[in-house]
Amino acid sequence: MTDVPGRRVPRWLKLVYTAFVAVLVPCYWKLYGPTNFLYFCDMSLFFTLAAVWSESPLMASMPAVGILVPQALWMIDFISTAIGFPVLHMTDYMFDGAKPLFTRGLSFFHFWLPILIVYLVWRLGYDRRAFKAWWALAYVLVFICYFFLPGPPPSVNHPNTPVNVNYVFGLDDQHPQGWMRPHLYFLMLLAVLPVCFYLPTHLVLRKLFPHPSGGAKTVA
Repeated sequence: MTDVPGRRVPRWLKLVYTAFVAVLVPCYWKLYGPTNFLYFCDMSLFFTLAAVWSESPLMASMPAVGILVPQALWMIDFISTAIGFPVLHMTDYMFDGAKPLFTRGLSFFHFWLPILIVYLVWRLGYDRRAFKAWWALAYVLVFICYFFLPGPPPSVNHPNTPVNVNYVFGLDDQHPQGWMRPHLYFLMLLAVLPVCFYLPTHLVLRKLFPHPSGGAKTVA
């Protein structure tokens, strides 16, 4: 197959990425259950899928705002752990020989997905509406995770069921944070996400990448 002239995202990339998502989703659903897809990084998989097929700058820009900073930390920790100097211990599970290699291979999307998203924003342009759109989506997700999903520790009977999704109960999946009241921590999280993660990323992307052709030029 040859690419249609003028197409901004290569067809081979659309097909390869779609095939990966088609493998990952049923595997993760069976292993972890549907609530696993409420993680910001997993949600970004679906936005990226929409972006590669629709070539929508907004669909590509939203996960760029949402995950580039935290996934950069994942990438740094993966590399540091691989060379024997773990920094954050976020990726220790990637080197746990007791876990199936296939499952760990799927989880490696945390490393290459942000690179793909930056490529898409470079090809399609950065839609300035992404900051507010992802911010609103993130708040919906964390409210669901805080009020309806389990906190740490993992269940003995269902150890693979996700707990503490999006870190709404602390930074440790084994123990809830204990240095402030849970509601205060949650309110702090609501402030930290846009101020420390989304807004700085938005400002950098707005500086580096042009408006999409014919796209909205509203500046947040």
